[in-house]
Amino acid sequence: MLILVAVAATALLVQGRYDAESSARDRSLAAAEAFAHAPGTALALRSPDPSARLEAAAEQVQKGSGVDFVSVLDAHGIRLTDPDPALIGTKAEGVGRAAAGETFTETYHGRPADAVRAVVPVTDSSRRVVGMVTAGIQYANVGHVLNRELPKLLGAAAGVLVLATGGAALVSRRLRRQTHGLGPVEMTRMYEHHDAVLHAVREGVLIVDGDGRVLLVNDEARRLLDLPADADQRQLTELEPAPDLMRLLLAGEPASDEVVMAGGRLLAVNIRPIAPYGGAQGLVATLRDTTELRAVSGQAEVARGRLAFLYEAGMRIGTTLDVRRTAEELAEVAVPRLSDLVSVELLDAVLRGEEPTGAVREMRRTALRAVESDPPLQPVGEVIRFVMAETPTVAALRRGKAVLVPDLHAAQDWRAQDPEGARRALDHGIHSLITVPLQARGVILGMVNFWRGAGTPRFEAEDVAVAEELVARAAVAIDNARRYSREHALAVSLQRNLLPLGLPEQEVLEIASRYLPAQSGVGGDWFDVIPLPGFRVALVVGDVVGHGLQAAVTMGRLRTAVLNFSSLDLAPDELLGHLDEMVTRLDGQTATADDERVPLTGATCLYAVYDPVDGRCTFARAGHLPPAVVDPSGTVTFPALPLSPPLGVGGEPFTAGELELPEGSRLILFTDGLVEERGRDIDEGLELLASTVAHADRTPDETCGALVETLLPQRPRDDVALLVARTRLLDPAHVATWEVPFEVTAVSQVRGAVGRRLADWGLDGVAFSTELILSELLTNAIRYGAPPVRVRLLLGRTLVCEVADGSNTSPRPRRAGATDEGGRGLFLVSQFADMWGTRYAPRGKVIWAEQALDHAAEPDPSALFDVMGL
Repeated sequence: MLILVAVAATALLVQGRYDAESSARDRSLAAAEAFAHAPGTALALRSPDPSARLEAAAEQVQKGSGVDFVSVLDAHGIRLTDPDPALIGTKAEGVGRAAAGETFTETYHGRPADAVRAVVPVTDSSRRVVGMVTAGIQYANVGHVLNRELPKLLGAAAGVLVLATGGAALVSRRLRRQTHGLGPVEMTRMYEHHDAVLHAVREGVLIVDGDGRVLLVNDEARRLLDLPADADQRQLTELEPAPDLMRLLLAGEPASDEVVMAGGRLLAVNIRPIAPYGGAQGLVATLRDTTELRAVSGQAEVARGRLAFLYEAGMRIGTTLDVRRTAEELAEVAVPRLSDLVSVELLDAVLRGEEPTGAVREMRRTALRAVESDPPLQPVGEVIRFVMAETPTVAALRRGKAVLVPDLHAAQDWRAQDPEGARRALDHGIHSLITVPLQARGVILGMVNFWRGAGTPRFEAEDVAVAEELVARAAVAIDNARRYSREHALAVSLQRNLLPLGLPEQEVLEIASRYLPAQSGVGGDWFDVIPLPGFRVALVVGDVVGHGLQAAVTMGRLRTAVLNFSSLDLAPDELLGHLDEMVTRLDGQTATADDERVPLTGATCLYAVYDPVDGRCTFARAGHLPPAVVDPSGTVTFPALPLSPPLGVGGEPFTAGELELPEGSRLILFTDGLVEERGRDIDEGLELLASTVAHADRTPDETCGALVETLLPQRPRDDVALLVARTRLLDPAHVATWEVPFEVTAVSQVRGAVGRRLADWGLDGVAFSTELILSELLTNAIRYGAPPVRVRLLLGRTLVCEVADGSNTSPRPRRAGATDEGGRGLFLVSQFADMWGTRYAPRGKVIWAEQALDHAAEPDPSALFDVMGL
C-alpha cells in the first residue's frame, strides 16, 4: 500500500508540474496574440517612435494578463519595449521562427531568465512581418505555483494511505474471524458435507495426478466405469478403463463433451488440467451418462433431417410451369430419400390444363422413378383405372388422406384390382406402400404412390406425415402449372388466330415467315402480308410492349387497324400517321378506365409497300429496326431509312424512305427479339444476322431457318416475328401505258389502242368489259379531273386497268334517278370489275379496276336494267 500511495503521489506531482507549464504556455500565448493582433500594434511599429507608443500598452497588457513580461520586438528581433529598461535595444534570442511568420510557444532557457514564453509575429495588411510580441512567465514562478499545491497533494496521499491501511486491517480481521473461529468438529462436518455432495451427484468425478495415479473418484464414476472400491491411489493403467477414455486421460489435454463408449454406455467427458497446491500438474475429469439423451437426440436429428428434406423439396419442386415436369420433380425428390419407387398419376383434364371434374375413375401415369432400372409397374403414359372399391388408392381418394400399407405381403385388398401386377411387384421386392391423394383447393388432381423395396425398412407413421406434406407442396405447384398451362394455351390460341393463318396468294414476292413465342409466354410481335391494288404488296412487322394475354390482344387491335388502314391504299407514312393518332386516342380512353390493359404507346411498326412494276419499295417505320436488304450477289445492307418515334409518342410527322430493289433481292423484316439477347447487344446481333444471310442462293424459307438456328437460343427471352421476301419484277411486256390528251375525243382513240393490246395479249374474252370500264373511268377523269391523264394496263394473275389524273377529287358512286342523264358510269364499272377503287398519289389520284382472267365478270341483268331505267 505504501508503494502504491508513493507512486500515486509522484504521478500527481509530475502531472501538476505538467499542468502548470501548460497553463503558463496558454496564458502567455493568449497575451501575446491579443497584443500582436490589436488594431494599433502594426501602425505603431511603423511609426517614427514605436517604443514610446507601445510601452504603456505593453505594461497594461502585462498587468491585465498576469504574465511576468510582455516585450515588443521589431522585425529584426530588437526589443522596443520590455519590463526591464536595460534590455530595450538589445536583440532577443531564439525568435527567428516568429520573424518568418510562425507563432510558437516554448520553455526558454537563457538570458535574461528561464521562462515559458510565447512569440507571435505582427503583420501588416499585406501579411508582411513588421514586428513581434513576446509574453511569458518566468520558470521560477511556474514552480512557485506548483509549490503552493504541494501540501494539498501530500495531504491527499496521506489520507489515502490511512484509509487503505484501515480497510486492509478490517478485511483481515473479518477473514480471521471467518476461518479461525471454526473448531475441528465444524471443519469435519463441512468436509463430510462436501464429500456427501461429491458422491451424491449424478455426474462422475475423477481426479488424477501428474503420474497417472487416481487421487479421488466418486461413486458415480465407479458405477459408470465399473471401478473397484479401492480405486483411490491406484494407477490408471491398473484400473483399465475403456480404451477411448484411457487415451483422453493419459493425454492430459483439455476436452469438452467428448463422447466415448465405456461399458455399453455413451459418456460425455470433460477434462481440465489442474496443479493443486503448486505441485505436479494433474487433471480433473467429469463423466456424464448420455445414453438416453443420445436416443432423444437421434430422434431430433431424424426430425431435423425430415424438415431439411421438405425444405429442399420446396426448392426443387415447381421450378417450371409445366405440369409433367413438376410431377417428375416430385418423383426425383422422393427417390431415394423417402422411398425406392414413386409413381405419379394425374387426371387427363389436369394434363390438358383444364379444371378437373368431380369424377375420378381413371388417371394417366405421368411420372415414374425408381432406384433400380425396369421397375415392375405400368410405364409412363398408361391409363390407371380405379374399378375396385377396397384398394388402398380408392380408400385414399374417398377419405382425402394418405393410406399406409406397411406390409404388402400381408395385405390382400391391394391385390384385387391387378393380381398379376401385384405378384410382379412382390417378386421384385416391394413390400411397403403409402398412397397419397394429390389435391389442391379441395379438388383431386391425381395420386402419388410411394413404394419401398428390399433392403429398406417398412414405412412408419412418421413417414406418412412427411409424404403428405411433400405431396401437398407438389399439389400447389402442379395446380399453378395447370392454371398457367390453361392461360398459356388460351393466349397462344388467341395469338395464333390473331396472326395470319397463311400467307395470301400473290405473284410478285416469294415470302417465308416465322413466329417464335418467348420463354415466358406469348408476346406482342406480329407480321402481315397485304396484297394491294396494282400487284403491289405491303409487308408489316410490329412489336407491342409486354408479354401475355393482354399483349396478344393489344397486338390484335394494332394488326386489325393496319389492315383497315391499308384497305384505304394509303402511303406508308400516312398510314403510320393514322395509326399513331388511333394509338393516342385509345390510350387516352384506357387511362380513364379502371382496367389492366397493356398500353399501346411504345409499340413499334415497320410498314413497307413493294411495287413490282418499277421494283421500288417504300418504307415508313415508327421506332422499329431497319430491314436487312440482301442483293442478288449476297451483299447485306441495313439502309438508313428515316426513323420516327414509336406509336403514341407523337411530336414528329412520319417520313417515308424509298429503295429500288433489283429482281431477286431479299428483304428481311424482323423484331428486336431476333438480334437482341442477354449477353449480346443489338449491334452484335445485327452483325451476326448479316453474316448468316450473306448467301446468294438461299430461298426465303432457308433464310428463315438459318436465322432461327443461328441467332436464337432454345428458349428465347423475347418473342420473335420474322418475314423474308424475295422480289420479282412484272414483265415489261405485260405493262402498257398511254398518256391521254385532256379532251373527250381522246377516249375512243385510247379505247382502240387498249383493244389492240388486249388482242396481242390474247385477252379477247375480257376486251368488251375492259373497254367499257376504261371508257367510263377515262371519261370521268377528263370531265371531272385535271391533267395530266394517264392510262396503264397491268397483266398478271388478273388484269388491272388504271386511270390517273391530276385531281384529288375522288369519284363516288350513286344511284341515278330515272330521268338523270349521268351517274351510271361507276355502277357499270362495279358490275363488270371484280374489284375497283381509288388511291391517292403525291399529285392526283389513280382509279383502278381489276378483273379475273379465269372467268369474265357477269353483271346482274336486272340491276343493269334497273339502273338504266329499263
